[in-house]
Amino acid sequence: MELTASQLAAMVNGTVEGDENVKISTFARIEEGHPGALSFLANPKYTHHIYSTGSSVVLVKRDFVAEQPVSATLIRVDDPYATVAHLLDMVTKMTKVEKVGVESPVFIAEGVEVPEDAYIGAFAYIGKGVKLAPGVKIYPQTYIGDGCEIGEGTILYAGVKIYHGCKVGSRCIIHSGAVIGADGFGFAPVEGGYEKIPQTGNVEIEDDVEIGANTTIDRAMMGATRICKGVKLDNLIQIAHNCSVGAHTVMAAQVGVAGSAKIGAQCMVGGQVGFVGHIAIADGTQIGAQSGVSKPTKPGERVMGAPAVEMGEYARNLVYVKKLGSLYDRVKELEKKIK
Repeated sequence: MELTASQLAAMVNGTVEGDENVKISTFARIEEGHPGALSFLANPKYTHHIYSTGSSVVLVKRDFVAEQPVSATLIRVDDPYATVAHLLDMVTKMTKVEKVGVESPVFIAEGVEVPEDAYIGAFAYIGKGVKLAPGVKIYPQTYIGDGCEIGEGTILYAGVKIYHGCKVGSRCIIHSGAVIGADGFGFAPVEGGYEKIPQTGNVEIEDDVEIGANTTIDRAMMGATRICKGVKLDNLIQIAHNCSVGAHTVMAAQVGVAGSAKIGAQCMVGGQVGFVGHIAIADGTQIGAQSGVSKPTKPGERVMGAPAVEMGEYARNLVYVKKLGSLYDRVKELEKKIK
C-alpha cells in the first residue's frame, strides 16, 4: 500500500513539515532508512540518525527541534512510538490471512463445541470439558487439558501447553512453548528426602494478556495463580505458584517470581529480575534489570540492584564501588608511610 505524507498525516492526526506529496510504501528503522520508507524517532539516542537517514518520512514528536538540516519529510505527532505501533497493527490486520477450520489430524474430546470461526491446527489435543469461545486460534501441536476455558479471540501459538482446569481470557496471545498450569514447586522436607505437596489449584489469565515464548506459569497449591488484565510477559519468564501479577504490568525476559509473591498493577520490570517469595510489590513500581527484590516497595518507587534499593541510592553506591580500587591503593600507601 502506498501513501503520501499528507495522507498519512491525516490518518495519525499529524502535521507535515516538508514534501506533502512524497510517497511511502514500507517501514524501516531510522538508521537503515531508504527512499519510500517510513521511520520514527522516539529515543533521543537515535537523534543523530535523523540527519543522515535515507527514509522519505520520519515521525517525530511535536516539540522536536532539528539542530541540522533534515532531508526527510517530518510528520509531527504526540507520540511517535505509539503512532508507528498503531500503523504496524493496521498493516498486520490488513495483510494477515485469517485461519479458520479444523485441520487433520487433531484430537477433540467428545462434547467439546468448536465455534464456526475457530481455527484448530494439526496435531492439537483438546481435552474433555474444554470450552472454546468464538474466534479462538489454536495452532498445531497445542495441548489443552481437561476442563480448560479459552476466551474469545485468543491465540495459542504452536506448541503451547495448558494443563487441566486453567482459564484464559479473551484476546490473549500465548506464544510457542509457553506452559500454563504445571505443578508449583511444592515439597515438604521429610526424613530422607522430600514429600510432594499436591498442587490442587489452577492458573487464571484475564483478558488482553500476552505471554512470551517458553514462559512458564505454575498452578496454585490452592486457589489460583492469577495474571490480571493487560499484563505483558516477555519470553523465558517464570511465575511460581499462587503468585498474582497486577493489571497492565510488563516484565522483560528471564524474570523469576517466587511463590506467593504479589506484583502490583502497572509495574515495569526489567530483564533478569528476581523476586523472593511472599513479597508485595506496590502499584507502579519500576525495577531495573538484574535486580534482586527482597523487600516490599512503595507505590511508584524506582529500585535497582541486588539487593534492590532506591534508584538514587543505587547510583551513589555504584560510584563508590568504582572508587574502591583507588581507595584500596591509597590505604595501602598510607599503611606503608605509617610503618
